[in-house]
Amino acid sequence: MTQTHILGFPRIGAQRELKHALESFWRGDDPDAARLVDTGRMLRARHWQAQRDAGQTLVTVGDFAWYDHILSLCVALGALPRRFGFDARQLSLSEYFALARGNADQPAMDMTKWFDTNYHHLVPELDAHTRFDGGVTWLWDEVDEAQALGHPVKAVLPGPITLLWVSRWYGDSQPGQDPRLSLLPRLLSGYRRLLDGLQARGVAWVQFDEPALCADLPPDWLAAVSQAYAALPTTGVRTLVATSFGTAAEHAERLAGLPIDGVHLDLVRAPEQLDAWLAAWPRDRVLSLGVVDGRNIWRTDLRRALSPLKAAHALWGDRLWLAPSCSLLHVPVSLAAETRLDPEVRSWLAFALDKLDELKVLAQALDEGDDAVASALQHSDAVAAGRRASPRVTYRAVQRRVADVSAAMTQRGSPFAERAARQQAALPLPALPTTTIGSFPQTAEIRRTRAAYRRGELSAEGYLHRIRDEIRQAVREQEALGLDVLVHGEAERNDMVEYFGEQLFGFAFTEHGWVQSYGSRCVKPPILYGDVLRPEPMTVETTRFAQSLTDKPMKGMLTGPVTLLQWSFVRDDQPRETTALQLALAVRDEVRDLEQAGIRVIQIDEPAFREGLPLRQRDWAHYLDWAVRAFRLASCGVRDETQIHTHMCYSEFNDILPAIAAMDADVITIETARSAMALLDGFGAFDYPNAIGPGVYDIHSPRVPTVEAMTTLLARAADVIPVARLWVNPDCGLKTRGWPETRAALANMVAAARLLRARWGLERMEAPPAQAA
Repeated sequence: MTQTHILGFPRIGAQRELKHALESFWRGDDPDAARLVDTGRMLRARHWQAQRDAGQTLVTVGDFAWYDHILSLCVALGALPRRFGFDARQLSLSEYFALARGNADQPAMDMTKWFDTNYHHLVPELDAHTRFDGGVTWLWDEVDEAQALGHPVKAVLPGPITLLWVSRWYGDSQPGQDPRLSLLPRLLSGYRRLLDGLQARGVAWVQFDEPALCADLPPDWLAAVSQAYAALPTTGVRTLVATSFGTAAEHAERLAGLPIDGVHLDLVRAPEQLDAWLAAWPRDRVLSLGVVDGRNIWRTDLRRALSPLKAAHALWGDRLWLAPSCSLLHVPVSLAAETRLDPEVRSWLAFALDKLDELKVLAQALDEGDDAVASALQHSDAVAAGRRASPRVTYRAVQRRVADVSAAMTQRGSPFAERAARQQAALPLPALPTTTIGSFPQTAEIRRTRAAYRRGELSAEGYLHRIRDEIRQAVREQEALGLDVLVHGEAERNDMVEYFGEQLFGFAFTEHGWVQSYGSRCVKPPILYGDVLRPEPMTVETTRFAQSLTDKPMKGMLTGPVTLLQWSFVRDDQPRETTALQLALAVRDEVRDLEQAGIRVIQIDEPAFREGLPLRQRDWAHYLDWAVRAFRLASCGVRDETQIHTHMCYSEFNDILPAIAAMDADVITIETARSAMALLDGFGAFDYPNAIGPGVYDIHSPRVPTVEAMTTLLARAADVIPVARLWVNPDCGLKTRGWPETRAALANMVAAARLLRARWGLERMEAPPAQAA
């Protein structure tokens, strides 16, 4: 019989149960963690049972994490940052969360995107002293838990190559050598300890997640792949190496020569790789094919998916496994609760639980023939045909407008140096101007106001008055703090993507389609199903009102086209670059309307710009070409005097700096606080030509940095970027923080800027560069 399995399941819960339990624990409402532990146990049991109900013979254990799966592996191996001084074997939940969120003594571990997804993982800190001698036994405890419920187990672990690949080295290194690989023998000993514990519990299969095999691995890393998997096998435990997010075709012969028992392929992102694996992979080993999309929410075209599966099934028989393309971490749990979603759009969708059922149908078709699942195939055919033919998907006027986009529409009127002089004349700013990224704390009162309005308990007029009261407070707070460029605080926005999608044609929205971004932070990505049209201005009146409250410049706040694309569940029936240009035209119209309303500073956020980069460098040029074009199309319709900002966070930028410079934003703000300005080095080496605001305040941590800490970071920044082009700002928006810590941190930030202006003898922003002594 064809076996189905999953690489991982969403751990947050269909109703965000884990989020609520985490935040209760962090607030101190659950001091002994009893509620949190019970919630984790309940969710794991529910998700394991769902897998069994869908006919899966092995449940996946190890995909659950209290905060992040990479962090959980580090604490299991004992590889903790030494600066915290924690004992990995005795680690408490409070200490675990301190690693992720920081504490009074130490900033949190760095965080970045998991390959090309919007999930954020903690970055392991490695040096020559890092050891892998063992830590907490939570993985083994979860295996015992699953087995006590009667479930056969497949354990899942991030693979050793991927773990090193996503880590950061903090020690000395020799030129031309990657010091992370020097730790591989020590790391493999740690993995063998985990495998020994799994073997002792009778676990038959271990899945090693190795998405790094779909990246551009240098020769020494490829040699490390062979070294690792030649050394890992343990008698009695079979190993499945799982690749995802791209092709691993060039590694087929290498992996076939290693003592591993199975391989998983992502045939959604890279269907072309199947032929290479059919030719190279031994027929006495498991071949797992990811044919159901683990990254998106469209129903699988079952008949189309069956075509390549039948050839593989004829060769591999019951050693053919079916799975989603990657972990289901990236999709919502259940479609069942979406009672308000438009019925036609809803019929096109499949969430995590639905994807389990799709796998079951595909396996049954292979084992028993198409006739055994005829009704399911007919329904799938009807859904696919209906979606293709739906008139709500296509707007001819939008398609004509995209076809008419010219090169002139993607060019500013003058070079940056000339624009900067005109902007400074229009916006006289001090040197080291201070600002924030956009959002201010989303208080319980704001959430209650939005909920009351959604339920019809508050009129549109009443809602407007309350939101304007929140805007007044945000403006008063910023003026009291002494910030130089203000924002309206975004009290009316539920999410930086969803808010705009709700005002554009071509989007649909769920009530419970939550996806984990990091820790307890969840997002509800819009469903971008059709051509995009902006019927009317989206932010103009709110921004105009905020500007009327102050004489200081008020930033218009927009989400950029690439981020609107990346952070939505995007239609898969046309090229992504076409959809990006449609979004760019909608944003362009909003930018021009803001300018006409008198707004002279407009921020177009693109935190997902780096996230969309393909894993293989050979594919970068095409992506960067259309992504830069989309941003420029959105931003270049304004006069020189209008200052365009963009914001990017929690990504590595050094390898795409020419593309970031080509975006030609007047000011870019980036996340640098967690890395102590290390991410800024590339901008300095590249001689980034425009203004830049390196973050000096990590907003994902409850820590309030001191004035001294911020001046140290700014002095470090001034060693890299001329002071005349430096801005001062937090890493990201302040939506998730409370007002007391926000006031304290921003007061310190403004004080740090003023202190350095005085120390360096700076006045206005056009002052000549100064040395950061």
